[in-house]
Amino acid sequence: MAQKKVFSYIGIAAKAGHLLSGEFMAEKTVKEGRAKLVIVAEDASDNTKKMFTNMCTYYKVPIYFFGEKTNLGHAIGKEFRASLVLLDQGLADAVEKQLNTINKDGSMDTYTRS
Repeated sequence: MAQKKVFSYIGIAAKAGHLLSGEFMAEKTVKEGRAKLVIVAEDASDNTKKMFTNMCTYYKVPIYFFGEKTNLGHAIGKEFRASLVLLDQGLADAVEKQLNTINKDGSMDTYTRS
């Protein structure tokens, strides 16, 4: 249930123009200080995960590993995406709340850094 809500919020953020996707845009947004939340697909490469983990730790942006590239892509109307950045604090808070619910249920491995 919470997973569906996360994908729904991601879709809403995309339609509202409060989401950027793709490694280059995500990295640029974090470094500019506009990122409120970063989501990296669980099936992303180890290099991608490491790069975003280090960058988000340095810039103090919450990061979660959630879903698969195809699921994240479909949520925003694309083929697949390994990384997403939410730009709206309200939507980021809503997504983070759902991701923490999933983590507490133990139904998924979700890691966070802040």
